[in-house]
Amino acid sequence: MSDPADIVDIDVCGLEPPEPMERVLDALSTLQPGQRLRVLIPREPFPLYRILDNNGYLHETTSRQDYLYEVLIWQK
Repeated sequence: MSDPADIVDIDVCGLEPPEPMERVLDALSTLQPGQRLRVLIPREPFPLYRILDNNGYLHETTSRQDYLYEVLIWQK
């Protein structure tokens, strides 16, 4: 399991498209080796999954009880 210090959190709830996608991609470009990005988002980001898959990222999505999604993203 990752050290909590190796996780970068961003919350894109309340933002209008395409800002959530832009913020996620910007955050990914700043990740250091071994870091993971955890995104809190109000809908499951299907378009993001294709971008991640095509660019060498792995991801895991959890549906939370508060109806938000938590997406954990890391380099292969």
